[in-house]
Amino acid sequence: MGTWGAGNFDSDTAADHLAELAGRLVTEVTEAMAGDPVELEPDEYWGVTVPCNLELLLLLNRQGWVGATLPSPEVIRTWQKTFLAVWERTIDGLGPKPAYKDERRAVLNETFEHLAEASATAAAAAAE
Repeated sequence: MGTWGAGNFDSDTAADHLAELAGRLVTEVTEAMAGDPVELEPDEYWGVTVPCNLELLLLLNRQGWVGATLPSPEVIRTWQKTFLAVWERTIDGLGPKPAYKDERRAVLNETFEHLAEASATAAAAAAE
């Protein structure tokens, strides 16, 4: 196994560990998106944790560490459509204040968009 620096993520073993961790986050989102849409509702577990997983993937990607790969932008945008369709269909049933609803919608969209942009950037860099 190779080591290229003194940092905690500067070795093949660390990269493998990071790949497994990122893979678990992606797998959870993939399974949630393919599962029962009720589980994606805003007051359900996956309705809360899917955006958390996406944000964690984005944070890992921003570190520039080897091993944290992202799904394709197309996959992320499909997730976005699926997730937001459930959110839009069910959020009013929870009685949110209009300002919260607008702010939360913006945050959700930004989360998906930022991850899709990061994925596209990573894909372009890998192709060079």
